Amino acid sequence: MEPAATALLVIDMQRDFCSPQGYAARAGLDVARLARPIVQIQRLLMAARAAGLLVVHTREGHLPDLSDCPPEKMRRSVRAGAPIGSAGPMGRLLVRGEYGHDFINELQPQAGEVVIDKPGYGAFHQTRLEGVLIGRNIRQLILCGVTTEVCVHSTLREAVDRGYRCTTVGDATAASDPALQAPALAMIGVEGGIFGQLASTDQLLLALQVTTA
Repeated sequence: MEPAATALLVIDMQRDFCSPQGYAARAGLDVARLARPIVQIQRLLMAARAAGLLVVHTREGHLPDLSDCPPEKMRRSVRAGAPIGSAGPMGRLLVRGEYGHDFINELQPQAGEVVIDKPGYGAFHQTRLEGVLIGRNIRQLILCGVTTEVCVHSTLREAVDRGYRCTTVGDATAASDPALQAPALAMIGVEGGIFGQLASTDQLLLALQVTTA
């Protein structure tokens, strides 16, 4: 691993996904499950910062006028019982600038770290992420966050198609349904690692220690 060419992507660790008052809870998801990776992500962040990796935090959400929310995505949120833009205890659901849209207290970005606001599930779609990575000569990505089967996988697949070497930290991700976590992780390693490699937090931290020793 080359620290100068590596970025840690922390995907969508927002109050709307990890708090009982947010979008995910309104949609019937188990937010306690989605909050479980917090401690592992904290460990990854500490190690990545110490090693000098680029740290990128992503947030899914929409402009206040919802002009960047496709009608079909809105329909899906309505069917789930959590219409995007509707009022919630932490502000309008999945709307930029609202309290619920922001990162959880435990995983707030530090000064100088990159924040990518995205209207879709993948972090490259209609964002400046690729420009940031190219500008820093990043070739390898470490992915963690939620949800494994949606935003983590969407970002991973976009990254692989763009030629990045990817490592997904399995125990630093969580799926919305316990039945989806293992299959979502198993997909990564098929065909000789078609979507990169899978690692645990401990394995990743050890690799960083070896690299920076």
